[in-house]
Amino acid sequence: QVQLVESGGGLVQAGGSLRLSCVASGRIFSIAAMRWYRQAPGKQREWVAAITKSGSTNYADSVKGRFIVSRDIAKNTAYLQMNSLKPEDTAVYSCNAALSRWPGDDERDYWGQGTQVTVSS
Repeated sequence: QVQLVESGGGLVQAGGSLRLSCVASGRIFSIAAMRWYRQAPGKQREWVAAITKSGSTNYADSVKGRFIVSRDIAKNTAYLQMNSLKPEDTAVYSCNAALSRWPGDDERDYWGQGTQVTVSS
């Protein structure tokens, strides 16, 4: 059983910052990559950022220069530092992990339930 739990969401004024966390727990052998997505009301889910096991990062153009993704491999945790937040960043932010549960296991995607981020103008 693998679980991903996000935390750190909340209400913040435009220009403010929030730091999201995503903790993966359960039977985990190796996490290849952790990614953040978001979904605003009435919109499709959007990829936000990703970080690989080696530490390589990628960002959506809409958040580049404002958001920073990082991870603590020992803690199976990923973080999303969100700065200079805008009202259009309002969404439910979800974490995804591509992982294998034991040596030789197929790599699969697991998802968290998400955390709400609301940015007021």
